[in-house]
Amino acid sequence: MKVTIQDIADALGVSRNTVSKAINNSGGLADATRERILQKAVEMGYKQFSYVNALAGIVRSNAAPGRLPRSQIGEISLFTTMVFNQSHFASLMLDHFQNEISQLGYTLSIHQITTDNLQQASLPWTFDSRRSKAILCFELFDWNYCGMLCSLNLPILFVDGPAKIRGRNLPADQLYMDNISEVSALTWEMLCRGKTRIGFLGDYLHCQSFFERFVACRDTLLSAGLPLEDRFVLRAAGPQAVLDSLSSLEELPEVFLCANDFVAVDALQALRKIGKSVPEDLLICGFDDSPESRLINPPLTTVHIHTQIMAFTATQLLLSRIEEPSLDYREVHTQTDVIYRASTGDA
Repeated sequence: MKVTIQDIADALGVSRNTVSKAINNSGGLADATRERILQKAVEMGYKQFSYVNALAGIVRSNAAPGRLPRSQIGEISLFTTMVFNQSHFASLMLDHFQNEISQLGYTLSIHQITTDNLQQASLPWTFDSRRSKAILCFELFDWNYCGMLCSLNLPILFVDGPAKIRGRNLPADQLYMDNISEVSALTWEMLCRGKTRIGFLGDYLHCQSFFERFVACRDTLLSAGLPLEDRFVLRAAGPQAVLDSLSSLEELPEVFLCANDFVAVDALQALRKIGKSVPEDLLICGFDDSPESRLINPPLTTVHIHTQIMAFTATQLLLSRIEEPSLDYREVHTQTDVIYRASTGDA
């Protein structure tokens, strides 16, 4: 049974708002209260924070036999702008990552990067550089802030990152899912089915992964002698923006490749509102293979991310950087796979 914030609140006899503040690290709580709430969340199996034992000061005895106790190794700090939920691929990946590093004696602490942190290029108050052996960055797409982190003289790994426009790159290790191969294969499959009006939906400058997916779609069309028409490139973000963009089109493409599953879900809902059906009127493809992609009607054709291999690769990249800081910077892409479902007319 899924554990909710209300379940944790009921178990501790506190308000739902208090639990939410503790989990989101939004301040206003005593350290002891927050630790007690996070301890209970872990005990009850609250999925979103099953990997936050380091932040709460909770020590589990699951280190591999013969390994040094984690207190003798150190802490890896997770920097992120988002609150993870079960729908985001990062949630499952971080569970795998926490398991990998805990067996090697490391703990994981989570630090929320706020809007103020981004604007002021400041570190979160919860972060202590003296304890941290390395930094793992998730959903950090502000170029200047990422550059500031790279100047801290700590091993750092970006899982995805800001879009690399104008040839810029970060002086750090970077990990991505393969955004090119399967989007190219998916685009080519649509061409083989006779679909020549193919569009891209989503802000392709939001992050490097979105940009790579856009480029894969565009370049595959160009290799077939077809343009990616400007009118079919919609940089919309959010349900209302997607609805407005689709409503403004005088003609719809035959296929929309979406930046991720969440954009695709917004597109499906918007198309219903303007009286269009999928896959009858056009085809929709997502990326991530989120739980929503399987549950929505029609189920989404999408690209599956292998979170376990991403977690293993992240562990290897970070630990090798800790051991040998002078290594050349590495950029690694892990395997992905297209999954065809009803949104493209597949069974």
